[in-house]
Amino acid sequence: MNVLLLVVFLFFSSIAGQPSTSDSSAFIPADNFLLNCGATTPATASDGRIFLPDAPFFSSAAAATAATATSGGPSRVFLSARIFPSEATYTFKLTRAGWHWLRLHFLPFQAPSLDLNSAVFSVATADLVLLHSFSAQDFTSREFLLNATAPLLSLRFSPQRNSLAFVNAIELVSAPGSLFSAAATGGATALQTAHRVNVGGPAVNDSLGRAWADDEGLLQSRSAAQRVSVRPAAVSFPNGGAARLAAPPWVYATAQKMADDRVGRRNFNITWLLNVDPSFGYLVRLHFCDIVSKSLNSLYFNVYLNERVAVAALDLSTAAGELAGAFYRDFLLNASSAGDRITVQVGPAEDGGSADAILNGIEVMKISNSVGSLDGEFGVNGNSVSTSSPSTGTMAALRIAMMFGAFAGMGAVAMRWNKRPGNWESRKSFSSWLLPLHNNGASATFTSGKGSVSFSSSIGLGRYFSLHELNEATKGFSKENIIGVGGFGEVFLGHLEDGETVAVKRGNPQSQQGINEFQTEIQILSKLRHRHLVSLIGYCDQGSEMILVYEFMAKGPLRDHLYGKGLPALSWKQRLEICIGAARGLHYLHTGAAQGIIHRDVKSTNILLDEELVAKVSDFGLSKDAPAAGGAVSTAVKGSFGYLDPEYFRRQRLTEKSDVYSFGVLMLEVVCARPALCPALPREQVSLAEWAIQCKKKGQLEKIVDSAIAGTAGKESLNKFVEAAEKCLAEHGVDRPTMGDVLWNLEHALQLQSASDGGVVGGSPGSLE
Repeated sequence: MNVLLLVVFLFFSSIAGQPSTSDSSAFIPADNFLLNCGATTPATASDGRIFLPDAPFFSSAAAATAATATSGGPSRVFLSARIFPSEATYTFKLTRAGWHWLRLHFLPFQAPSLDLNSAVFSVATADLVLLHSFSAQDFTSREFLLNATAPLLSLRFSPQRNSLAFVNAIELVSAPGSLFSAAATGGATALQTAHRVNVGGPAVNDSLGRAWADDEGLLQSRSAAQRVSVRPAAVSFPNGGAARLAAPPWVYATAQKMADDRVGRRNFNITWLLNVDPSFGYLVRLHFCDIVSKSLNSLYFNVYLNERVAVAALDLSTAAGELAGAFYRDFLLNASSAGDRITVQVGPAEDGGSADAILNGIEVMKISNSVGSLDGEFGVNGNSVSTSSPSTGTMAALRIAMMFGAFAGMGAVAMRWNKRPGNWESRKSFSSWLLPLHNNGASATFTSGKGSVSFSSSIGLGRYFSLHELNEATKGFSKENIIGVGGFGEVFLGHLEDGETVAVKRGNPQSQQGINEFQTEIQILSKLRHRHLVSLIGYCDQGSEMILVYEFMAKGPLRDHLYGKGLPALSWKQRLEICIGAARGLHYLHTGAAQGIIHRDVKSTNILLDEELVAKVSDFGLSKDAPAAGGAVSTAVKGSFGYLDPEYFRRQRLTEKSDVYSFGVLMLEVVCARPALCPALPREQVSLAEWAIQCKKKGQLEKIVDSAIAGTAGKESLNKFVEAAEKCLAEHGVDRPTMGDVLWNLEHALQLQSASDGGVVGGSPGSLE
């Protein structure tokens, strides 16, 4: 099997790293070339560095010209430019080989008879393509990290035909050798900075010449995050101080932490979206410093990359060894796992610690590909990624580095997987997303009488199961093991070799509708993890089969515990807790993901209960991505009669409030212990929603309450619950509450019930976990 999704997990924190120097401000670069291109006199930058004229460093077959702008750049260093009508080369004699920062600055302006805005050109070294068909439309800088081995470094500017090349300033400066290891870079010899972010703080420049941007344009759902800061002097650099070279104290002294969301705070993540070129792999470095805790071992949280667990229950006290101790972790993503954007998330862990999470800095570095390019698929010798030989030196070095980097980190993971405990999922091990994915990203296709539907299995579904394994687990997909049936096919009870009990959903190749719903469920569950959403454990896409494997929910659907199965009646408190769990899951769907998701089929059979009666939302086959800014999705009406939002039914306009309406019906189902629609009853009682609201308005609430709870449900709690349900059932979506508001009211109802039972109630609604 091939590792496709997330190739390597690397840990280069202050615990493991041993830098050659402990302070970036004390680092003295062996090489420090600062060129004011096109100028005849030195210029001083805003940070005090002096840029010298570039004439001694370049050569050109044709006469290179110089031009000067009057304004537009951040300092006068960038107001002059060297312009090349044909290929030209800068040559630098290096004092010491190794990692060097290369920064190229471009400010296009209208020069005499020359328009630099129309210039299109490429920039390369002897063995690396840095920029290909590049054009600058405004002031811009490109930063690279090159591992120079020769005593001379050449930098070639090549204009396209009938065009020009130009540059305003060049920086070539030695970088600390310990900044990035070979394992961290995947053995590549060049990186390009895609993003460098001072999370929660202002834009800053550090003593190594690196520019840290603020996170304003990257942070999603600003209400979920809160800026915090301390004095930079309060930050410490324990265990040798590797983090001091990685980022300045200003970065570690500022952060984003979880905001107080009132409702189920452990269910929310802070999310940053970073756009990247999907053709390349990336090194992601995350910086941490606990500047919020008052004591050790009080902050545990999860870290996610591309919406998958990267670090589970990260304990900053253990990692850094002290409060306000700086450290970082590196992650290597290949091109298939990075996509066109990288999502970074932090959120509270469910086990222990405060309901909080923190992040101080983000760096995303593009990694040169197998032909030595950082822009496009062609190398300096014309080889392309698709045709390059895997036996080339670059690929060999990459494979060797990847082998040592990957197997050192993954060997232990593989051994642990084979001996994993039965409750590995609840422990939130990150081994599931380090496991190999099947078919190296190939597509699985289902064929039916109406055609075929394909989807890529490279989206990341956890553990891959062979058809033989699942055949054994379900006793040959025996009918005796069927525990559910839907449009997609059948659900089987399964027992894995390690004793874990699972639910196995087997797609029906003959059902076109089922396949579409099946694909939607895959796409939704591959993006989400939450305590109150049914977890996807793995999958099988062998031959014509498409099978998903879920955690087994021992107590089955909520509906079975309300009526029709003769099971023991749930207490009112149990019903409240179940509704709170389901509401948390739906609230997370609406607000916790990068893009909100509308479930579209909320009903009691899709709320499953585990052994401890913890509620989890299931069946995402009809789900839709929510539109931006609370809009509506125009779509055909789908769902279950009795639960359908009447506004959605009339206008075919789906919103998050459609789920709220359906949840209101479910709440009445919980109170009344009867179906949402019951044609056998008198006409005025057929629709539960209509009948229950009429009874409430007439002050006859006792007529609809399940007799099993009538004597134990507190009056205030029951009234609060039914009032919340009534608000959910408002005729127009704009008049309905959000799921967050519903959740707040449910938690309040639970507190009222606890008070009625004589229990001690502390805090305010929303403090219950």
